Amino acid sequence: MSTLKNNLLTAFQTNWVSLLVSVVVIGILYFLARKRVNFGYRVLIALGLGLVAGIFFNKFKFDATSVSTIGTIYVNLVKMLVIPLVVVLVINSISSISSLGHLRKIGVKTISLFLITTGIAALIGLLVALAFDPGSGIQQEVPKTFKPRDIPTFSQVIIDLLPSNPVGDMANAKVVPVLIFSIFVGIAMVQVGSKKPEIIAPVKQFIESFAQVMHQVAKYIIRLTPYGVYALIGAMAAKYGLETLLPLMKVVVATYVALLLHFVITFGGMVTFIAKVNPFKFFRKAYPTIAVAFTTRSSYVTLPVNLEVITKRLRVSPRIASFVAPLGSTMNMNGCGGVWPAIVAIFVARVYNVPLGISEYILIILVSMISSIGVAGVPGPASISTTVVLTALGLPLEGLGLVLAIDAIVDMGRTAVNATGTTVCSLIVANSEGEFDRDAFNRDEEDQMELNMA
Repeated sequence: MSTLKNNLLTAFQTNWVSLLVSVVVIGILYFLARKRVNFGYRVLIALGLGLVAGIFFNKFKFDATSVSTIGTIYVNLVKMLVIPLVVVLVINSISSISSLGHLRKIGVKTISLFLITTGIAALIGLLVALAFDPGSGIQQEVPKTFKPRDIPTFSQVIIDLLPSNPVGDMANAKVVPVLIFSIFVGIAMVQVGSKKPEIIAPVKQFIESFAQVMHQVAKYIIRLTPYGVYALIGAMAAKYGLETLLPLMKVVVATYVALLLHFVITFGGMVTFIAKVNPFKFFRKAYPTIAVAFTTRSSYVTLPVNLEVITKRLRVSPRIASFVAPLGSTMNMNGCGGVWPAIVAIFVARVYNVPLGISEYILIILVSMISSIGVAGVPGPASISTTVVLTALGLPLEGLGLVLAIDAIVDMGRTAVNATGTTVCSLIVANSEGEFDRDAFNRDEEDQMELNMA
């Protein structure tokens, strides 16, 4: 008993500073919410406060356990939503489509956009890496903790993607098998409903009602986003600090420059010239998705927020959003499967003095596109995609271990680009199908989602 008491006392003594700071920050964010400060601004303020607090904790060696605990609670609450949302929204989305041909067309457009944007991301990552030459001057041993990721065989990838036990897949949070199961159910409802609409009516009514309930639950959780963002970025900064960045600063800078260029040129260009939407207004409305993806480092966790952003702020029809967003959370890898493998490939080639030519550069882009789809649903997609690219080029896999120290730092930007890419693709697909309410998008100075958050 005395040992437990001493441990608790020690933990409190080393953790009290971060706990006190967290209470103050949460109080500030709550005050801003009561004053109806814009939701996006509150998330941005939380991100800044978390970064400053985390660097402070790291510099003075304060324990940040209380901060990471708050972040973990937020992430777990969001994870709680994902599987029920995927099931109910995908089934509801597909069952509302009158024609299977229409569904096929939406699917082809969506996956094609994912592949094309990932290919462009790989090209941008390649060009930036060649310009920055991040591997020059690196003299560093491979970390002892590095273990190359096994590349799953094609047959294993297919087997892992297909549902064998939908209930078990839901319990294990396997999004892709659950997504495929939901698609089958939705298609079956369309076919049965075309012949016997009276039989399918009660099921559709239940699905629609349950979707509304889950949307309300999502609103409750999303209101906690500023607090979660503060905790997640604070814990990250407290763990790694600024010194982690210094040895591999050129890799970090090159990665973020490439991600930013993809963000501005690719996403901004698609929004401006294809969807014909003001890009500044688009990114302002999409900001909650960007912030949550950046801090949680998970497109999967960002999914509930992204669905709200796409439907409530961007004014894309729920039918398109409910199909594209869940698919994008596992298959759209612009950052993890496009930019990052290209930069790491150039970095590793430079470190190990392996010459690369035009044919290898083309191979980087093509393999990045294919592997980004192939690793859908596999844990650690950035590592798997990068391993596939390095293997295809004949580069030593040990080179991947050199960037382990900065993986968490760059993963924030990679995930933000992944999630934003899904948001952009939803807008493009909806616009092509006439399911984007342009008038509502343009006149929304105070977004509907913001009204719900107040």
